[in-house]
Amino acid sequence: MKFALALLFCVIASSANAHGGAEDSVPGWEWDFWVTGPLAVSAVLYAAGVASMWRRAGTGSGIQWWQPLCFAAGWLTLFGALCSPLHWLGEHLFTAHMIEHELLMAVAAPLLAVSKPLGAFMRALRKPLRKALTKGAHSAPVRAFWRWLMDPTVATLLHGVALWVWHIPYLFDATVGNELVHRLQHVSFLSSALIFWWALFRGRRADLGVGAIHVFATMVHMSLLGALFALSPRLLFPVQTAYAPQFGLTPLEDQQLAGLVMWVPAGTIYAGVAIAMVGLWLSPQRASPPRTSPAGAHA
Repeated sequence: MKFALALLFCVIASSANAHGGAEDSVPGWEWDFWVTGPLAVSAVLYAAGVASMWRRAGTGSGIQWWQPLCFAAGWLTLFGALCSPLHWLGEHLFTAHMIEHELLMAVAAPLLAVSKPLGAFMRALRKPLRKALTKGAHSAPVRAFWRWLMDPTVATLLHGVALWVWHIPYLFDATVGNELVHRLQHVSFLSSALIFWWALFRGRRADLGVGAIHVFATMVHMSLLGALFALSPRLLFPVQTAYAPQFGLTPLEDQQLAGLVMWVPAGTIYAGVAIAMVGLWLSPQRASPPRTSPAGAHA
């Protein structure tokens, strides 16, 4: 734990010193405190929470062994998308920016959603704070809001709205010159994707069939949006594609490649998840659930 806190301090210090001044003219790693800070805190809290759970109740208790691996994979995907030279490239090339967004929504978000991060985060907190947060979470307004947010239809609509609204050409181009708008876009994409995947993965096995329908619907409208960009005969994002000639592409070609990324690779990921969910829903295990007492089922 002391080592993790020392690492967090080093990340914060380096972030404060490394991100400032004029924009770099060559690709490089981004050390923005508003990105590296939350990433470092989440890693420390998750590791401490899992260690606390397993130390008290045994390895695999509360959080199964594969879930920390999913969290690590999702965390590394976030880090790579937001801090590696891909982020710099995304500010200059629409295609790279689209790859960055799909890594956030279609790779990192589902991996983080299945890793039970909230349970680990809560376990890492001191008992008085944990009790206070738990009490607040069990209040009637919070419980009602959470039930509404975790409704698969609501989660799917929120994710879809975030996706379509931020791809309005004027708003998307605004992210290039305004760092605050750019951060808000990334927060919207990641948070709506986390809500979407969390709502679909948290239910019982019997709910996976419905979840697959929502994933398939998201794949369809995301692919449609990508196809609009890929097949458009005119340029829709003049600011985002302005640097394309420096990479051997015309602005229109950059836009079309970006649309193709959303249309095919991202659509394939959503289709694969939908098929996997249907497979789990139809698996024989569904017909013979494990025996448990009412108290165990409630827990």
